[in-house]
Amino acid sequence: MATSPLPALVGRHSECAALDDLLATLREGGSRILVLRGEAGIGKSVLLKYVAGQASRVTVTRAQGVEADMELPYASLHQLCAPFLTEVEALPEPQRDAIRVAFGMAAGDPPDRFLVGLAVLTLLTRASESRPVLVVVDDAQWLDQVSLQTLEFVARRLFAEAVAMVFAVRDPEGRAALAGLPELRIGGLDTAAGGELLEAAVGGRLEKRVRDRFVAEMDGNPLALLEFSRGRSAAELAYGMASSSPDLRGTVSSRVEQDFASRLASLPEQTRTLLLIAAAEPVGDGHLLVRAATHMKIPRNGAPAKAAGLIEFGESVRFRHPLVRSAVYQQADPEERRAVHRALAAATDPVLDPDRRAWHAAQAAEGPDEEAAAGLEQAADRARQRGGMAAEAVLLERAADVTPDSWARGRRALAAAEAHLSAASPDSATELATRAELCPLSPMDHARLTRLRARILFARSRSDEAAPLLLDAAAQFAAAESPLARETYLEAISATIFASRVHGPTGARAAAIAARASGAPPSGSKAADLLLDGVSTLLADGYETGVPALRRALEPLAHEELGTREATMRWLLLAPVALEAFIHHAWDLHAWDTLATRAVRLARDIGALGALPPALIYLSGVHIHTGNFAEATRMIDEADAIAAATGHAPHQYATLVLAAWRGDEDAAVGIIEDAKASAAQRGEVSLLGVTGYIQGVLFNGLARYDQALQAARSGIEHDGFNFTGLSRVEHIEAAARCGKIDEARASLAQLIKLTRAAKSGWACGASARSQALLTDDDDEADHLYQTAIEEFTRGRVVVEAARTHLLYGEWLRRARRRALARDHLRTAHNMFDGMRANAFAERARRELLATGEHVRVRESNPASTLTPQESQIATLAADGMTNAKIGAELFISPHTVEWHLRKVYTKLGISSRRALPGALATAPAADVKGAGTVESDY
Repeated sequence: MATSPLPALVGRHSECAALDDLLATLREGGSRILVLRGEAGIGKSVLLKYVAGQASRVTVTRAQGVEADMELPYASLHQLCAPFLTEVEALPEPQRDAIRVAFGMAAGDPPDRFLVGLAVLTLLTRASESRPVLVVVDDAQWLDQVSLQTLEFVARRLFAEAVAMVFAVRDPEGRAALAGLPELRIGGLDTAAGGELLEAAVGGRLEKRVRDRFVAEMDGNPLALLEFSRGRSAAELAYGMASSSPDLRGTVSSRVEQDFASRLASLPEQTRTLLLIAAAEPVGDGHLLVRAATHMKIPRNGAPAKAAGLIEFGESVRFRHPLVRSAVYQQADPEERRAVHRALAAATDPVLDPDRRAWHAAQAAEGPDEEAAAGLEQAADRARQRGGMAAEAVLLERAADVTPDSWARGRRALAAAEAHLSAASPDSATELATRAELCPLSPMDHARLTRLRARILFARSRSDEAAPLLLDAAAQFAAAESPLARETYLEAISATIFASRVHGPTGARAAAIAARASGAPPSGSKAADLLLDGVSTLLADGYETGVPALRRALEPLAHEELGTREATMRWLLLAPVALEAFIHHAWDLHAWDTLATRAVRLARDIGALGALPPALIYLSGVHIHTGNFAEATRMIDEADAIAAATGHAPHQYATLVLAAWRGDEDAAVGIIEDAKASAAQRGEVSLLGVTGYIQGVLFNGLARYDQALQAARSGIEHDGFNFTGLSRVEHIEAAARCGKIDEARASLAQLIKLTRAAKSGWACGASARSQALLTDDDDEADHLYQTAIEEFTRGRVVVEAARTHLLYGEWLRRARRRALARDHLRTAHNMFDGMRANAFAERARRELLATGEHVRVRESNPASTLTPQESQIATLAADGMTNAKIGAELFISPHTVEWHLRKVYTKLGISSRRALPGALATAPAADVKGAGTVESDY
């Protein structure tokens, strides 16, 4: 029979071995994560005690989740970080400020929870420098939500630190908690081990069939076996359970809870009341328990409960098992619970712990109570200031429950619904919105409710259902002369962009016309107001007046002072609308670069990890068009890593565009098909529209013009705000190559309309090159190609400049101007080869071979073996950034930065940071083998 090193852990040899292995890795300086999953009573807590007990020469810190209706933001995280808080002042300023606000040590703007996570990561890393750190978290599914999310972020960012984290999660309650982290599923004991545990508990041997049946009925659950055998001898169980034994039906956890409840009946009434106080007070504060008991005139007589194995009293009060707490609370009648909460409210310090006092006062209310509701509303406001959106939602929901006045109840229910949506709980938000709708609401609250329902729809699906509701809400705000009107009109336009509809009653143009006609007052942000004016003019009046109006918004968008975190978040929310307009209608790569760079910087500065991935994706698009595919790849990888760590869906646009320009058909087609399926499921029609442009680039690069033509047709036929113009560029080239000249000329006429007002290098280059493809006049074609190269170069659109060299070279070769053709084809090949735009590079190579040019294989460079993250860290280090600053920039620890740098030094054959600039200076941004460079024989 397999046994574990500890007698209490019968049959857990493999589980203990896994934990021993985790500790061995930790002591060697490595990091490990392990989530123990299993039903109540299966032995997770005992295994946590085992690993903590075995952790010699290791600093152990713990947190314990508690099943309760209330959650205080960061309460569990504060408990876990308590041993390390003396180091808070040594943290980088943004991290220090975030964690101090989160833990109530200072006032300030609500911190981003992932900036708090980075602070926790830094604290743990600093502590591990002197001694390895083991983090032990029991009942993780009952941590306050923001603490759980933060710890999950920390767990996903551990790489090279001497920090290990072991979580226990109860199933099925915690099925979604910590999903995707390494886990060990804890099942019931097998028949032999369960029998051994049972016989040890009853102090004698049992008849095998009786013993095996008992183990089977308990599903091998150790706690069930121990609790049902408590106080029973082997003789009493010789023929199975007596008729007076508890009912064995139901789940194991319900059976154990029934057994605990049966023990309560034999306790003195005052002891039961003492247990109820402890059950209603989730923190386990022994002093608070004494004060509440004194208030109720209950002597602290816990001996009978302790003797029954239900609780341990001391500085901290701990129930034997969470099911004991549940049994105690559920067995009490409502009046007993109210009395206990009343006593706890009276015993809780209103200055030091006002939020818990407000919660207990509300639970003590026998019916609607405005004083209790107001206290909860104030507690919710304090939770919001600490960044506890989930706690704010719970507190506001309870405040609505006890609000007597129907007007105030509707207002609080609406606020609770908004908080639930911010906390990523759309189902709860929907339920609270319905409750609010049943109450009388002011016109402003009606508008907020309409906007909320639209946001819920938009959060669940990027379909066009949200736009009409947002337009309705914006009109209501405008009628109430609220500054929220213009902001909501921008939201409506944004929703139509994702739904990819310009025309029609719910399209972007309808939203723009409504915004202009609304007479809405200023929003308080010059940038937002000018952006709405510019986008509305663009959509309602066309390009000639719209593009200049849009350009007037660029300066405020680029430089407007943002004094608060809230103002910065509002700027980050409107940035995508601005970027889409400047990219696809102003054809302005400079504006794209300016706004995307600022978005990344602002998101990093305030630690807004929800806004950082899309900002990185937009900036990666700039690098794609300037030909720096390696930098684009690094940014896409960083965005994907942050999105995964924060539980957000990945942003696929840049990945798709980069795959197309690289010309890797296998990778690109797979990504495109996945994106189409995902977009169809979510209703994000704009993603379906962009695939026309992407496949146009891919197949034009591969010289499969018939497929490029078919794809580009779908792009130009799509009634979308974005990518239509870029799709026309692909359509014109493919149609010209396929001999569909009339089709190409029709598309060219539309492209000229799209680009005429922009007057940017990008727009002028696209127009000139497309005209060159279709003109029959050789002199004119020659002039147009040269113009296109000059314009694309002026606009810094390197990929299109290289492509124009290729098209011009192909035209020159067919015109038998061989020498000049070679010059342009050689330029195109070298440019595409340096970018690793492999399909276009191969097109140029074939054309060069046709002219008699030789192409030699490029020698590999050691830097090409760097991973995207290694390359990014090496680049930042070469620029002079310290490990701490690099870690803060990339949301990893300084230890992880150093770990990656050691691997970089080995790959580059250098030994120090000082050698990095030289090693990287000549390194091509490459990861594709077999590329070539051109050598002329002319």
